[in-house]
Amino acid sequence: MIIIGEKINGSIPSMSKAIAEKNEDHIKNLAEKQSAAGATFIDVCASVDPAQELETLHWLIDLVQGVTDTPVAIDSPNAKTCAEAVKFCKRPGLINSVSMEGDKIEQVFPVIADTKWECVALLCDDTEISKTIEKRLQVFERIMAKAKEYKIEPKRLHIDPLVQMLCTSEDGIESITGAMRTIKKQYPSIHITGGASNISFNLPARKYVNQGFIILSMAAGMDSAILDPLNKDMMGLIYAAEALLGQDDFCMEYISAFREGIFGGDAKPRAS
Repeated sequence: MIIIGEKINGSIPSMSKAIAEKNEDHIKNLAEKQSAAGATFIDVCASVDPAQELETLHWLIDLVQGVTDTPVAIDSPNAKTCAEAVKFCKRPGLINSVSMEGDKIEQVFPVIADTKWECVALLCDDTEISKTIEKRLQVFERIMAKAKEYKIEPKRLHIDPLVQMLCTSEDGIESITGAMRTIKKQYPSIHITGGASNISFNLPARKYVNQGFIILSMAAGMDSAILDPLNKDMMGLIYAAEALLGQDDFCMEYISAFREGIFGGDAKPRAS
């Protein structure tokens, strides 16, 4: 599973406070911890006034890159800002995100076309977010046409079918997992991603819904997720699910992650 560590996000109250107070130690500490916990990318989202966003992203990216070599995921609703922030990164990472809304793809795809940068693409356009598989797949086809135009290989894309609240869904997560299965069948090398916690908004005991969603989505083809890598219960579940799905030969990754303390306790088990 590709883990996009979600902790350095200004929409989180504690991180918003750290950004406002320029608490560099707090930010660097979270970057180091997420990297040690197995994050593939460190998501960096400023969530500040647009006039200060690019400058703040530059500062945050520098802090993250100062303590870890884990690639950065540049996270902003403004595609132009994402494209401009690429120049602050020492190595290729992940753009989070584009969609068929407005000219977002045209802002980002030309910048990353001849690079190793990867990109999250949301299955939405300028119309309202569809609840049907068919409409989302139509948007997907348009995104892939643009990717082909800019010679961006499917393996560099992380498709987000738009995880929405379970409590407002009429068919559970079938519209999401159905889209995942279809996309992976058409493009086996493409990545499927999403915000794991979005599914449980407005529900009690959210962690159980989040965990159930991850298992079912992994079975449908999800191999990338925006989540908290410091959540040992979630990380243990992911490693277990990969083993159960036949994605971990002889459970070696599961065993290794347990021994490294990524889940199952803080300390490494004693040798027998």
